[in-house]
Amino acid sequence: MRVLLDTHSVVWAISSPKLLSARAAAVITDESCLILVSAASAWEIATKVRLGKFAEAAKLEARFLDALDDAGYRLLSITPEIALRAGRLVGSHGDPFDRIIAAHALAEDIAVISADAKLDVFKVRRIW
Repeated sequence: MRVLLDTHSVVWAISSPKLLSARAAAVITDESCLILVSAASAWEIATKVRLGKFAEAAKLEARFLDALDDAGYRLLSITPEIALRAGRLVGSHGDPFDRIIAAHALAEDIAVISADAKLDVFKVRRIW
């Protein structure tokens, strides 16, 4: 199974796994699952750390690529096709990071591990 981590799920999985739901933790730690992370999460973490809005992610941000590699997660690039799909998604939810993550999930036909019910407006499959 392949799944995509929402930004908070990336941070929690690497830095504070006890914050994950039991179901999310089980999927993330299942060695048969391929865990994907959108480049939008790197952008979101770096932006929020810089603005002082995500202090708990500062250590992860400083070594983001190494941390993903250590965890065995695979990074998804933001292609023009994904950017266009994100911009075209119907719904009032305007968060660009969530739009990119939803576009990735829809394009890859995979579920997103996220506690954020706001993603549901995009009709993605969400695990929590």
